[in-house]
This record gives sequence, C-alpha cells and structure tokens, in this order.
Amino acid sequence: MKTVIRFLFDNDGTTAVEYAVMLALILLSAISAISVFGQGTGGLWGGIAADL
Repeated sequence: MKTVIRFLFDNDGTTAVEYAVMLALILLSAISAISVFGQGTGGLWGGIAADL
C-alpha cells in the first residue's frame, strides 16, 4: 500500500510527461516553420534555375 501511495505523490512522472509535451510542441512548430519556409523559397530557387 505504501508503494501505491508513494507512486501517486511522486512528481517525477509528471515532470517527464510535461517535458515530453513541450518537446512535441517544439518539434511540431519547428517542422511547420521549416515546411513553410521551404515552400516559400522553393519558388525562388525554381525561378532562378529556369532563368539559367
């Protein structure tokens, strides 16, 4: 019974989940920004290649 109570009041698991959620949000925003930036510059480089 002590083990269950100690597990319920332990904050290590909560902290790990919070870090995982923050990492997921950071990765999602980074991937989105890179995708938008890549699409925006794709036309620029395509135009330069066509001009050459």
